[in-house]
Amino acid sequence: MRKYPSQAARAKKAAGGRGGRAGGADRFAGKAKFVAGDEGGEREERGARGGRAGFDRGNRDRFENRGERQERRAPRAEEAAANANEQVEGRHPVLEALKAERTINKILMAEGATGSSVMEILSKARQASIVVQTVPKNKLDQISEGRNHQGVIAYIAAKDYVELEDIVAAANNSPRPGLIIVLDEIEDPHNLGSILRSADGVGAHGIVIPKRRAVPLTATVAKASAGAIEHIPVARVANISQAIESLKKMGYWVVGTDVDGEKLYHQVDMTVPTVLVIGNEGKGLGEVVKKRCDHLVRLPMIGQVQSLNAGVATGILLYEVLRQRGEKR
Repeated sequence: MRKYPSQAARAKKAAGGRGGRAGGADRFAGKAKFVAGDEGGEREERGARGGRAGFDRGNRDRFENRGERQERRAPRAEEAAANANEQVEGRHPVLEALKAERTINKILMAEGATGSSVMEILSKARQASIVVQTVPKNKLDQISEGRNHQGVIAYIAAKDYVELEDIVAAANNSPRPGLIIVLDEIEDPHNLGSILRSADGVGAHGIVIPKRRAVPLTATVAKASAGAIEHIPVARVANISQAIESLKKMGYWVVGTDVDGEKLYHQVDMTVPTVLVIGNEGKGLGEVVKKRCDHLVRLPMIGQVQSLNAGVATGILLYEVLRQRGEKR
């Protein structure tokens, strides 16, 4: 396993030379900008400036496609969940799925639902850190395939998730420097599928997504990934910002994207263990997450439509990593 100097060591070296946190970071005015999103109150901090994934310059709506000039707007995360690989309906079936430790993206429960089975479902979901969303009964009637949902519907993931530590362990055991992709509330399942496909193409070690306000691993994602979902581990975390901080402590350098990025995407060294963070299609990155980044980069845009699809932009960045590192397996 290759050994890389710690961030502290690189920072010390940077005092007299190139590339460290302490001295070299001054090269990036307003350093540390990242493209992930936090699960807590960080999203409110976007304000008028808003975070942007950073790939469009003048338009500031970066990945959100507008009108006939751009692709369709990404669906809401709640709508994307309806594309889940399997829909389990009814109190007993959902309870059995929980007992069997099936990987569940989300549980929808009717407002006012009561009973011992409901309490047991809530208890087991809490223990497994599964999101439970309360919705009107007529919403479940619309979603239900059999009309016998008994006030409970669960969405089963198309593939099991892993822990963040599993992804880091895989990177540590790889002959290549770690490469992890953090996605900030990506909502379009086709974008997530495309990113999975590109990640597999460059040999990335894994992807991290938030539990809330983001598309999970669904059947649509699996289809869009063209099979890559089976080869790229995906971790689902409660707090993206904290996940990024944990990766930094493990020696990773964080590269985010923003419209105001000080450097072009190819001007940052990504031959070291690297985390790439990609922002939400419309809102982009939050201010708190930006502060956790080491570098902020942008893609050059010279056309009339100052916007790139999130999946396309991610692919460009990933293949820049591969170019810098060389085509080694």
